[in-house]
Parts: sequence; C-alpha cells; structure tokens
Amino acid sequence: MFKKFTNACVNVVQKYLPDAFIFCIILTIVVFLAALPVTRMMPWDVADAWGKGIWSLLKFSMQMALVLVLGTALATAPPVKRAINAAAGVPKSPTSAIVFITVVSMIACWLNWGFGLVVGAILAKEIAKKVKGVDYRLLIASAYSGFVIWHAGFSGSIPLQLASYTDEINKQTAGAVTESIPTSQTIFSAWNLIIVVAIIIVIAFVNAKMHPLPEDTVTVDPKLLVEEKVELTKATTPAEHLENSPFLSITTALIAITYIIHSVIVNKGLNLSLDVVNLIFLTLGIIFHGTPISYVRAITDASKSAGGIILQFPFYAGIMGIMTAAGPNGHSLAGAISDFFVNISTQTTFPLFTFLSAGIVNFFVPSGGGQWAVQAPIVMPAGNSIGVSPAVSAMAIAWGDAWTNMLQPFWALPALGIAGLGARDIMGYCAIVLIVTGIIIGCGFLFLVPFLA
Repeated sequence: MFKKFTNACVNVVQKYLPDAFIFCIILTIVVFLAALPVTRMMPWDVADAWGKGIWSLLKFSMQMALVLVLGTALATAPPVKRAINAAAGVPKSPTSAIVFITVVSMIACWLNWGFGLVVGAILAKEIAKKVKGVDYRLLIASAYSGFVIWHAGFSGSIPLQLASYTDEINKQTAGAVTESIPTSQTIFSAWNLIIVVAIIIVIAFVNAKMHPLPEDTVTVDPKLLVEEKVELTKATTPAEHLENSPFLSITTALIAITYIIHSVIVNKGLNLSLDVVNLIFLTLGIIFHGTPISYVRAITDASKSAGGIILQFPFYAGIMGIMTAAGPNGHSLAGAISDFFVNISTQTTFPLFTFLSAGIVNFFVPSGGGQWAVQAPIVMPAGNSIGVSPAVSAMAIAWGDAWTNMLQPFWALPALGIAGLGARDIMGYCAIVLIVTGIIIGCGFLFLVPFLA
C-alpha cells in the first residue's frame, strides 16, 4: 500500500511538475494575480513591487551559488574524495544506503544548513557509484530531506536572532519581544529536540520504505559519474611555475585561517554564517587542491551546475517583493495569510496554525529572514496576547519555514545541481516527507508544547 502511494506521488510529480524555472514563472503569475484583490493595488503597482524586489537577493544568490561551487570544488580535491569514498563505503545495500544518507544529511543540516545541503548531495552521488541497485532519485531526495530540520538547529536564523537581542528585534516583533530569548527555550528546548529526533528516526525509516522494487528502480546515469581527467603537464615557463606553486596556495590559505582564528577570538566563538561556511570551503579547497591552477580548474568545472541558482533566485526575489508589498488598504498578501490563521486560533491551536501559515508563506517567500520580516510583526504580538510564549511562536514560524521546503524547488537547486537531476526527479519522494514531517511537527505543537514549553 505504502509503495503504491509513493509510486503514485512520484508518477504524478513526474508528469505534472514542470522544470523548476517554469514552476517559478507560474508562481510569479499566481502571486501577481492574487495580490490585486487582497492588497487593492493596481496592476502597475504590483509590477512595481516585483521590479523593486527582483534584485534584492543578489548577495544571497551569490552566497548560494558559492555554496554549490565551492562545496563541489572541495569535494573533488584528492584528500576529500578519499574521505568521501570511505564514508560512501559504509552502506552495503540500497536500504542501508537510504538510511545512512538520510541520517547523515539530517545531522549535517541540523549543525549547519549550507554545509548539510552540499555534503548530503555529494555523499549521495558517491554512494550511487558504490551501491548497486539503489534508486538515484530517492538517494538524492533522502539527502535533501535533511533540510527539513535546518531551522530547528544550530544555524536557524530566527532562534539565533532572538538569542542576540537588539532594538531591531523589538521593531521586527512590533514590541512583542523585549529581551533575549536563550536557545535553551528554542533550539535546545525539550519539545524541539524531541521533534528533531522523532523526524530523524521516522524519516530514515520512511525513506527506506519508499525504495522502489528492483523493476521500478532508476539507477544513476553513468554519464553523471564520468569525471574529466586533467592532463598534468610539466611546468616549463615562469608563468606555469607560478600556476603550479603550492607556496601561493599555502600563503593564501594562511591568511584566511588567520582571519578565521582572529574572528573566533574577537567574537568569542565561531558563528557559522553563510559567509563563514563559504570561506571555510574556499580555504580548504585551496589547501587540498595543492596548486592554484588545480583549484581554478575545479572551480571552472563546478560552476557549470550553478545556472539554476543564477536564473531563478531573482524571480523568487520578485515574488517576495509582491508578497510583502502593502497596498492602499495597508495589507500585504503574506500578511493576509498570517492574519487569517491568527484570527481562527486559540491558545492551544495558535502554534499549530502559525506553523501551517508559515508553511504556506514559505512557498512564496522561501527565505527565513524574509519570512520573519513578514510574519513576526503579526504573529509575535498575537501570540503574546493569548498567552503563547514568544519562543514557541518564533519556533512555529521557523518550523513552517523549513517544512514546505520539501515541495519548494528554491532550496533544492544546489543539491540538484550537484546531482545532475531536475526538481521533478525528487519532489515525488519529498512530498511524502512533507506529509510525514507535517504530522510529526503538528502533533509536537499540539501535544508536546502545552506540557514542555
């Protein structure tokens, strides 16, 4: 029964889900049309909101492209390849491969989402080379499924912002938060950790059970595993000696390491922001590739898979511009969604409905920071007024933001770029993960939070 349901989901997605860019265009049209009656804006005003938003994620787009390119280039360095090969040799069967990559990806994403996205996809691709008969689509979907818990982990942007209180937090929450909320009440709260552990265990089991029968299994395309061999030539000119100089690589890496160590000392700890993760990837890549020219070749090769990010992220920025733009009536489309769920909530159901509303908004504003800016001024004061802890309200937004990433191609693009697949190849399996995790998280907010928060 479960395999039949899974196969049906996969077949529906394969048949009806268009390319990720087409999905993005359709989403843009839907949001454009929906904004007209809700915000009472004229069509040219909505177009203006789209135009003002389209380039607002340029920095973030570059960061995400670098996560993909630098992570892939690091993985091709000989020492790192040997380590990945060793890890990929742990599972011996298709089922154990799915369980292994799910657990590794979950833990990696909980520690740091950027690191987890890249490591999971790269390791999954290597496992596909070693484990015969494993479904490649499900393997990559399992690697991506770890992303569902990122906002409840170490790199969760919302709980980390709340832990470092500033006047800006007070403004963002419309005065609902007036002091720091320690991570002991958010990331490391008992109820949050129980949800995280439950998801890791249950999704590892569910992903394994989704593996198709041998006759339905789609193994990896051998073309995706072909690696171009670089012809090593002896340096004969001064320029070629510089290109192959380990001294230049080591010197550059030392500068970066000095900066990282100094930052840790000054900030009294390592804040694994996206910029820091990319710097670590960059530094390790330079070190492990040995010579500057070797790293140049690796980056050039890895850059080929960044096209989806470069093309689609500006369109999602435009969608976010429409979603957050307020019309003459003072309402934005994202705000209207949040208001609806707030108005039908009680003290018991408020966290659940906040989670669901955040999941819906995330389809159109697939950015933790952007979503917080839209929902916090509405959700946080409303939660306070009916007696819900600000920590719970904030984590409900965070969980909703992470949850529907399982059906939102935006965040899957780096993993798909590494794997050489399209969104329709994995989203059927991710839909099952969405359903199961939605039940777990929803039950957590209904039955755990009232007793443990």
